[in-house]
Amino acid sequence: MRQDTRAALLNSAEDLVRRRGFDGVSFADLADGIGIRKASIHYHFATKGDLSLALIDRYRVVFLDRLAAINANTTSASARLLAFLDLYRIAAEAGRSLCLCVALSVTQQALPAKTRNLLAQFHRAVAAWLETVFRLAQSDGTVRAVTDPRAEAQAALAQVEGAQIMARSAADPARFEAAIDTLRNRAL
Repeated sequence: MRQDTRAALLNSAEDLVRRRGFDGVSFADLADGIGIRKASIHYHFATKGDLSLALIDRYRVVFLDRLAAINANTTSASARLLAFLDLYRIAAEAGRSLCLCVALSVTQQALPAKTRNLLAQFHRAVAAWLETVFRLAQSDGTVRAVTDPRAEAQAALAQVEGAQIMARSAADPARFEAAIDTLRNRAL
């Protein structure tokens, strides 16, 4: 039961953070959401900072597994890039939500150093994965005009994360699509 409660807390917290931001979530919200006493949450997470660390750690593992699955299921750089864009599109939930990494990035000042460090590791890992996609694009020719894979990776990551923020702030999924059009249109 304890592990189920922990998982339920993490699931509820992730959903709330993605929709409200980290600052907009309290232990009282979590307790109400899964039907436990607020004090019981402290058994699993002593502080809200501990919760943030558990959230990004779990999210990092899941997201990197999704990137590995993209590699396993696609062979071209363009297919990988398009699948990557789909991950962010799905997470945006038609402008109602943000990826957890984006939601936490927006309120980094509220996070403990350990969480900020893990979030930075997450971004480095995703950027490194994107760099391999753009390096593959240089050899397979399925993404137009790749000159500097490292710079392309950094720009692509900023573009999709910024696109989510734009779509969320306007509650308009078309804003996400418009913001990533330049990336999508480069895929052959």
